[in-house]
Amino acid sequence: MTDDLFASIDALLARPRPVDDLPVPAERERLRKVGEYTQEELAAALKTRRETIVRWEAGTTEPRPPKREVYIRFLATLALQHGTVEPTEWLCRAQAAGLVRADSAAAPAPAPGAAAAPTVPQPAPAASAAAPPVPAVPTAFGGGDQTVVELDRTAAGELIAGPPAPCVRCGRATPYRAQGSPMHMGGWCTPAASAPAAAPALTEDAAPAPAVARQARLEPAGASAAALEALAQHPNVAAPATPTAPAASPAAPRRAASSHPAASSRARKTAAKRPAAKAEGPADWEAAAARFPAGPLAVLDVAPAGRGLVAYLADGTPAPTAPVGRTLAAVVEWALESRLGSPRLHRHGRDGDALVVLTDAAMAELGLPAMGRDEKKEFVQRLGALPKTHKAVKALEKAGWLLTRRGLGPWARIYRTPEDGKRVCVQLCIPGWGALASGGWQIPDGLDAPGLARLLGTYAKRVLTPRGSTAVTGLELVTALRPPTRAVRTEAGWASGAVEGSRPKEAFDPAPPEVPDVHPLAQDREPGEELVTEAWDWFRELTDDEKKTALYAVGLDVNTAFLAAAGRLTLPLSGPVHELNPAFDKAVPGSWLVDLSHVDTDPLLPSPFTADGSRPTGPAWYSTVKVAYAIELGATVQPTEGWLRHEHGPYLDPWHKHLRQAYLDTMAALGIPGDLAGTDPLAFLDAMANLKATGDPAELAVLTAIKQTAKGTVGKFRERPRGHGYKPGERWPALDRPTWDPLMRALVIDTATVNLHRKLRRMYADTGLHAFAVLSDCAVFASSGPGALDILTKPDGTLTTSLRLGVSPGMVKFEGSRPMPEIAELIADDANPARHIKTGGQVSADE
Repeated sequence: MTDDLFASIDALLARPRPVDDLPVPAERERLRKVGEYTQEELAAALKTRRETIVRWEAGTTEPRPPKREVYIRFLATLALQHGTVEPTEWLCRAQAAGLVRADSAAAPAPAPGAAAAPTVPQPAPAASAAAPPVPAVPTAFGGGDQTVVELDRTAAGELIAGPPAPCVRCGRATPYRAQGSPMHMGGWCTPAASAPAAAPALTEDAAPAPAVARQARLEPAGASAAALEALAQHPNVAAPATPTAPAASPAAPRRAASSHPAASSRARKTAAKRPAAKAEGPADWEAAAARFPAGPLAVLDVAPAGRGLVAYLADGTPAPTAPVGRTLAAVVEWALESRLGSPRLHRHGRDGDALVVLTDAAMAELGLPAMGRDEKKEFVQRLGALPKTHKAVKALEKAGWLLTRRGLGPWARIYRTPEDGKRVCVQLCIPGWGALASGGWQIPDGLDAPGLARLLGTYAKRVLTPRGSTAVTGLELVTALRPPTRAVRTEAGWASGAVEGSRPKEAFDPAPPEVPDVHPLAQDREPGEELVTEAWDWFRELTDDEKKTALYAVGLDVNTAFLAAAGRLTLPLSGPVHELNPAFDKAVPGSWLVDLSHVDTDPLLPSPFTADGSRPTGPAWYSTVKVAYAIELGATVQPTEGWLRHEHGPYLDPWHKHLRQAYLDTMAALGIPGDLAGTDPLAFLDAMANLKATGDPAELAVLTAIKQTAKGTVGKFRERPRGHGYKPGERWPALDRPTWDPLMRALVIDTATVNLHRKLRRMYADTGLHAFAVLSDCAVFASSGPGALDILTKPDGTLTTSLRLGVSPGMVKFEGSRPMPEIAELIADDANPARHIKTGGQVSADE
């Protein structure tokens, strides 16, 4: 019987692995982005729609011939130019099929009339002249002249790293090895910047196997290939160089002239920067996805047979293995052995921990109690975690695992003391204890384990692996995109240094006017000395003309207004400096004590300087954004006091771009591309009206989570204390976060308010309509008809661009309409009509 088992396992190990002719979905997206092509450009070249590209990169659909071959050519060319992460079998197949040809960028075409020079091997750099020859790995491209180098790995599949040594190809330091020799990952190796040292010509037997070329040229093959050829000439792509004349002497450098027409100054600057960027060497963090082949998360459920566990990965497919033991320690060990996790989003950031979600059935299988009120037998949500005396907690400690101060609760972190600086941590998500019941998550009822894995996996791919509530995840995303520190080499060794554009690791206290009333700095503050920043909640009485002519009230809602306001917004990167009678500078974020009561604004619109829309009555504290807007409206201001940040920058810009793309990708997956409103407004309005009825429930849940992530992150910048035992004046844990800064929240909200006020002014100039009610980013207008186009159409029949229909953050969508008599009753009852413009009195999810 034992021999039969050995034979069976040998047959299993000998089974050939399936090889795809396309890279994994995440690599498709990465290659397109590293080539600096947009989804719109690629879709136009392939004569398809942008949402099709979105689905290809998400892995929900696959391209079909003949576009499949052309798409492979596009990806393979970018892989040869910029490198690709392992596995590289798809690239081998692409070259074996002749879909792409690798042309060496270091071998320029001969000048006209010149004889072709014989091909000679490039001399090795001086730093690696004595290095052993490059190991030739038998991974040929089927007739091609390139070879992909597979790095040395342990039995578990981990890359073997050693002390940095000069790469035998380029001479730059690398910790990786290939057959024992220092070697960069295939495709990431770049030519050394130093002048090559003289070296004897290598024989054919001793010649090193060439690396995957980083430059390639597309071969035209039909209309689609021609379109891709045109895409390859994108102005942001450096043109290949061709020599204008033979070298004057062997030591004289050759000047290269582009074979393409002169590009714009911006394109020339971009092209000029590229060689310097490549000279930095391989970006190992970009290839970090190879370390996590199982993806970011898994959902554990009981196997269909009713015994044992089964794991579903982020795409909803079953994992090849599952935890064998019936303990949490076994689950943690399995997650690490399966190499769950996510690559870092920034060069100096950290890789994301594995996330394991436990269904109710899996909880029972692992011996975890259900949620209830019995503190001895059940999980009590009020306590937030199991008691330390629970057998599940003791079993983890006995196995050598530790829990954070939050304990074993709905979102638990299980870790082990780091060894050799390597972080080992697994996070648990337990929906049965309320992990996904609130906090911005709206999981569809009856969703099975594979569906839950796909939903959370989609969010993890587009945003970040969930770390708790959507607000917590959004704050983690800010830090992941803007890590506070990086490793810096000094004379004494490695030290921690600051990252340009990030906030420091150590938190600093904001200014007294900016903190909430329970903060220690606010205890001696006089009434009226607080910087009040909240979203609008305003309405007014209807004018006589509105009462006579308007039959309906129509509401328009700004898509993720706070997210749109964060783009390129100047935010503080240091602590406040107190100044008296400062000269106002709109480039300096801070709080200013100034009198804006004399600033005249349209009385039919809310004042942009107060939360209730009323006119200011005297001096008050305002953020830089509102003072700058007062000057834009023609006012003359002279602050008498200020708390200013002289170190500043667009801190949230990467966060804004990341979440914006996630929002657009989700809308495209729901069948509403970004350009639909511009090409067919009626089709856009119909699609949005039917979105909840016809849209995929899982994608709708992801859309809601993305919205709540944007909103919750801004709220976390001024998180208040929690717990019943808190006393005003005491510090609370959130104050020790470097991202806790009420001024950042104020600047984002004030920017959204000012942006909307500016649009409402332009709306009146275009259409003659005033908003009579505003709630945060939802504005209500009196209209003769019940539709959005009834108020967005100008007298000449064209649509206004002051409030523009669309799915992008900052654009607007139809929120709802109600008969005007009903609105008049709400106003008479002192209720904001914007709060009840939806059927049933619901508030917009964006509020």
